[in-house]
Amino acid sequence: MLDFFRQRSASAKDDVLSGLTVALALVPEAIAFAFVAGVSPLIGLYSAFFIGLITAIFGGRPGMISGATGAMAVVIVALVADYGVEYLFPTVILCGLLQIAIGLGRLGKLIRMVPHPVMLGFVNGLAIVIGLAQLGSFKTLSSGGELVFLNGKPLMLMLSLVIATMCIIWLLPRFTKALPASLVAILLVTFASIAINRNVETPNGENVLATVGDMLRTNIKAAEFAEVGDLATAGVATGAAGEIAAKADSAAGSISGGLPVPFFMQYEMVPLNWETLKIIFPFAIILCGVGLIESLMTLTLIDEITETRGKGNRECVGQGAANIVCGLFGGMGGCAMIGQSLINVNSGGRGRLSGVTAAVCLLAFVLFLAPWIEQIPMAALVGVMFMVVIGTFEWASLKMFKRMPRSDVFVMLLVAGYTVFMHDLASAVILGVIVSALVFAWQHATHIGADSKYNEFGSRIYQLHGPLFFASVSSFKDMFNVNEDPDDVVIDFYYSRVYDQSGLEAINWLAEKYEGCGKRLHLTHLSPECRKLLDKAGDLVEINMSEDPQYHIATDRLA
Repeated sequence: MLDFFRQRSASAKDDVLSGLTVALALVPEAIAFAFVAGVSPLIGLYSAFFIGLITAIFGGRPGMISGATGAMAVVIVALVADYGVEYLFPTVILCGLLQIAIGLGRLGKLIRMVPHPVMLGFVNGLAIVIGLAQLGSFKTLSSGGELVFLNGKPLMLMLSLVIATMCIIWLLPRFTKALPASLVAILLVTFASIAINRNVETPNGENVLATVGDMLRTNIKAAEFAEVGDLATAGVATGAAGEIAAKADSAAGSISGGLPVPFFMQYEMVPLNWETLKIIFPFAIILCGVGLIESLMTLTLIDEITETRGKGNRECVGQGAANIVCGLFGGMGGCAMIGQSLINVNSGGRGRLSGVTAAVCLLAFVLFLAPWIEQIPMAALVGVMFMVVIGTFEWASLKMFKRMPRSDVFVMLLVAGYTVFMHDLASAVILGVIVSALVFAWQHATHIGADSKYNEFGSRIYQLHGPLFFASVSSFKDMFNVNEDPDDVVIDFYYSRVYDQSGLEAINWLAEKYEGCGKRLHLTHLSPECRKLLDKAGDLVEINMSEDPQYHIATDRLA
């Protein structure tokens, strides 16, 4: 990774300024993800506030930013479209309860099972997805209601300001680190954009440089034109255009709003019965899994960047509490936001104050500063995100292809490709873990073998090497010649381990074969873990255990 995320110590000033920077970048993201979910833009903004505030205070990773995310929005859109927005809020609450249960059950440590090639593929795929998502900001709405790419003078001005933003972020730290470079870039480019929009006229009277307010109005117009449009690459979707039109408090193209109130004061309550639970429970399970996987992966990434360690189980509880409160106040739920977290880290945010500042500033934008925030040009935010892409991509992984095992390269490319083409980070990680586990099992299935010799009593001793588990069972069985072996056979597990029930079943099968031929089978040098498995097997394994105190052999441990 490039030295984009420079190491720096935490300070209150850096946390406040970086939180303000993140809040500015959160506005268009929250609006876009609300359109993905088919709900009002204000629901997305309120969700980002609650999720960001509560996880910043109670979560397990200081400096990590949480809010409304696209990963959860794509799950929500089906629920809202099929059953209505009223079912969304109890679903989010149930999702939060499940996340708390997982945290209290200390299952957050399962993130340790993610192999490094999966992490590399996840990070690289994510960087590509973030970069491609910015292309939507280079589109405008045609008279026919279709999104088309900019051209001519608007495109050149847009590119110029994007490049200017990136240059400021890159060059400013060389001269001063008193202010976050991203924040300075956004402010300077905003002033330039306002001047350009006031002095450059367009035929239709619209701004030549699109702003946050323009993006909101464009999305609303697009929702009126079509039920489903090709807006996925722009970070928006219109799968529930009618819901947006009916519920959007921002129909006039503004993010201005009041204080959030409980959902039961705004919407009709759904019946709390078994039928409702059958509807919302599958969605809650998916939201819980998607949210925690993305959050824990982000936590791991921030850990590596800051060279500190977060608390996965505490993060699960914090995310769950945030989703419960978010659901109670009519929010769409959320989880950790990787792009905004990287902006925060790059801007110097290291403590919980940065996340709290981002959430409070976001609410202040909605309550008091909407007209000014809507003047921020999309070019500035695109430039910031492009720099995040450059800093996120593991460029060193391109040089590692020739040195990495082919299986690891395959897993990395698989996860990255799935992330890019399917836009599903959680499924990409799960797929990578499954493939890595299968590759591991396949490789270790061939590592089992046995050396055979006879002792002074005529007993045949098999010195086993390698793990005995489901993938190596077949090779294990082929090692023994029951008919030709003597009456007394010993299997020495000094260099081996039994890992699962398949291994126990193989031992039981072998014992029955020897017993059927009137021969005795002994096991020696079983590790404590292996003996524990044999004890748990009950009557499954019926074999004799050799007694040999000199070699610390298990004695009288008949299953």
